[in-house]
Amino acid sequence: MARWMLKQRAVNIKKLSEATGISETLVTILANRDIKTEEEIIKFMNPSIENLQNPLLMKDMDKGTGIIKDAIEEGKKIVVYGDYDADGIISTYILYSALLRCGAEVKYHIPDRIMEGYGINSDSIKTLKEEGYEVIITCDNGISAIEQVKFAKELGMTIVITDHHDIPFMVKDNGEREFTIPEADAIINPKQQDCKYPFKILCGAGVAFKFVQVLYGKMGIDKREAYKFIEYAAIGTICDVVDLIGENRIIAKSGLGLLNSTSNIGIKALIKENSLENKNIVSYHIGFVIGPCINATGRLDSAALALKLLLSEDEKEAQDLAKKLRQLNIERQNMTVDSVNQIIDMIENSNMKDDKVLVVYKPDVHESIAGIVAGRLKERYSVPAIVLTQGEKTPKGSGRSIEEYNMFEELIKCKDLMEKFGGHPLAAGLSIKEENIDKLRKTLNDNCTLTEEDIIPKIRIDKRIPLEQLSFKLIEDIERLEPFGKGNSSPIFAEKEVTVFRIYLMGKEKSVLKLFVRPKGSMEKIDAISFDGADKFKQLIEEVYGEEKLIEIINGAFTNLKMDLIFSPSINEYNGNVSLQLIVKDFRLSSS
Repeated sequence: MARWMLKQRAVNIKKLSEATGISETLVTILANRDIKTEEEIIKFMNPSIENLQNPLLMKDMDKGTGIIKDAIEEGKKIVVYGDYDADGIISTYILYSALLRCGAEVKYHIPDRIMEGYGINSDSIKTLKEEGYEVIITCDNGISAIEQVKFAKELGMTIVITDHHDIPFMVKDNGEREFTIPEADAIINPKQQDCKYPFKILCGAGVAFKFVQVLYGKMGIDKREAYKFIEYAAIGTICDVVDLIGENRIIAKSGLGLLNSTSNIGIKALIKENSLENKNIVSYHIGFVIGPCINATGRLDSAALALKLLLSEDEKEAQDLAKKLRQLNIERQNMTVDSVNQIIDMIENSNMKDDKVLVVYKPDVHESIAGIVAGRLKERYSVPAIVLTQGEKTPKGSGRSIEEYNMFEELIKCKDLMEKFGGHPLAAGLSIKEENIDKLRKTLNDNCTLTEEDIIPKIRIDKRIPLEQLSFKLIEDIERLEPFGKGNSSPIFAEKEVTVFRIYLMGKEKSVLKLFVRPKGSMEKIDAISFDGADKFKQLIEEVYGEEKLIEIINGAFTNLKMDLIFSPSINEYNGNVSLQLIVKDFRLSSS
């Protein structure tokens, strides 16, 4: 069972509310996200492209854009070398479109996930050189391509890297870290130690957008033209799950505004294909509908399909491609469900269920969904999870972690067991010989310092709010905090001893729990919905009141239960009626 935790920050909420002119509830939510000075709050509430940092502050930005400008003017053949996830595809679109606008002789190359793998591939470099390409500009990759860049340089090619991933390093015997970067002609990545750029957590598309800002200026193109790429950078920013604060918030907020009136034929077709026409596109739609369709191409087909959609100028072609992307995403969803269920059976019927770090090898899992499956396992078991599948040469896979466990750091300790690895504290990718998989599992678990407390799921509540204080105005206020995502999660509220007077089980499988609740001292009815809470509710009632009472309650009898609820307030529109509704995240029977 999850632990409920009420966030509390040592700030004067009332004083900040008066100073900024926003409600105490909003100030509380922002303080919980570490935005707790008057200046920080005003900036957060008013994200403006005028507050974007100067891209020339980024190390090698002047040098890298200069190299590309010279290459364009000298008529050299340039290739944009991207990646097959949504951020990589969007980054490629931004750079490729901008270089075309600058008059470059340019093409794009997005690697095949299975045949080439992540990042720059030496065989592909050789082919590009044979085709007459002299300049490579990477996006969303390249910072770890030490050998591949060396090979390209030996062939006489020019390499400009634009990336945002962590800088690879070796740990010396004395524990110090020695950072290593490729010997490229220019490396533009704000995470470099000697990079003075003040905002370090841009995604690949964010870095690409910054590059275009400077390049357009050097090519004599109005720099404001570069702002049209913000709508694309917003997709990359939301899909790559970077913190939606600072510049990322500005890009995401401004980009969503542009996306809602986009002129891009491909994006319009994808919006229509997913029945989102006439809806206000918010971060949820990008992160859970549009983004997964773009991602699915690189997982199950060719990522070039998504790029072709974005570049399309023909409505019929765009419609066909959008349909293909949606179908691929549905196929990906079905494959994921099947793989997750099969692996859960494996875990439950083995001693793995006692591990604090799950390392699962299932050769027939499609390698493109290994990371998604690992994420589902992490959510189910509340422990770090690595899913490995049979690669072309050796097993390979992905890991997803919890906040309390730095997966990247822990894998470094096991580097001798792996052929290749890389990643972040919360996510990693690796390849490994089959005979080393059990050794990796044992080593990670032997080294693991996670406690029982660490692996208890936690729900962090922003504020306790009595139901009688809920209003349409509160929901409007909350919407001002959009876009929601990592670093700016959708607010969660709670209340104790809520009167529940009727219960229904709904949906095809009767898995949806619908509660009718009342604010204190009122006969008003508010609907509360828990989309997967039916089984938990039945178990709670049967344990406390017995089976007979449970049957009576779920058959619609009036009752007088007292429950504690964690929820998000929302608006329900049905048959022309508009009412408040609670989306219930968790619940329990009140103790008193």
